[in-house]
Amino acid sequence: MQLSQIDLNLLLVFQHLLREKRVSGVARSLGMSQPAVSSALKRLRLTLNDELFLRTQQGMQATPFALQLAEPVAQALDALHLALNVRSSFEPASSTRSFSLAMTDVGEMYFLPVLMNLLDQHAPGVTLHVAPVTPDSLKDDMASGRIDLALGLLPQLQAGFFQQALFSQEYVCLMRQAHPLAQGARLGLAEFAAAAHVRVLAAGTGHGRVDEALERQGLQRRIRLTVPHYVALGDVLGHSDLIATVPERFAQRVTRPFGLTTRALPLAVQSSAIHQFWHGRSHRDPGHQWLRALVAQGFGADSDSPGPWEARGLR
Repeated sequence: MQLSQIDLNLLLVFQHLLREKRVSGVARSLGMSQPAVSSALKRLRLTLNDELFLRTQQGMQATPFALQLAEPVAQALDALHLALNVRSSFEPASSTRSFSLAMTDVGEMYFLPVLMNLLDQHAPGVTLHVAPVTPDSLKDDMASGRIDLALGLLPQLQAGFFQQALFSQEYVCLMRQAHPLAQGARLGLAEFAAAAHVRVLAAGTGHGRVDEALERQGLQRRIRLTVPHYVALGDVLGHSDLIATVPERFAQRVTRPFGLTTRALPLAVQSSAIHQFWHGRSHRDPGHQWLRALVAQGFGADSDSPGPWEARGLR
């Protein structure tokens, strides 16, 4: 197929449908009527000889061919946009741009209060849309532009994405202040293993290292409760004799509000390195560069310097 056979505006509609999944959302984003968006989709289907999107209860779901086109179309449109706006810059003080960030619930608790305070100071018109970490689709969401930046311990993004280390953190044992194990000089390994534990699955992250460390020592925890997220953990621990092994900076957020305390773990667990990740399509975008620098300023180990970044698996 020759480029002369296709209207590039149709590709813009295609890209927005991938993000929005609804004709009404695309119409709002592009300032078009819904019939005009439907007409554009019909023309594109005829041109490419594929349905491209199928209506479901969850919105317009892309066909395999549409998913195959998603990244090259996004890269082509981004390259064209940058070429036409080569002199443009990002002015945070006056910008009304919206960015999409992916993070876990523990990431929301740690990052968002500081990040929103920084935005209030430097970019009061900039808005954020936070999405959960979805292991099955995060890579595609970032490649298509639905997610601008991902923050956290995300092993699935170690290859093929730009990344910048922000900080490293240890794991600690978290419990209520009046817990029997909160007393004494140190927490013993036998006491720790025999206690009633909450296990947080935190799918899509690397926080399963405690189980791995215990297994290497031939020990297993006595799991009384398993939860998918960290969000309710503070309240649960504050009203029970359960304990949990959690990232240190999460513990810092919940100890005071829920009357909790921490103890050092009685076994060696590898610390977790927290990164920010982004796709190559946005690497040189001025707005993205500013946002990444802001995150590094707020959470980097050295706040005076954004630190090194590296692209793993990119050529």
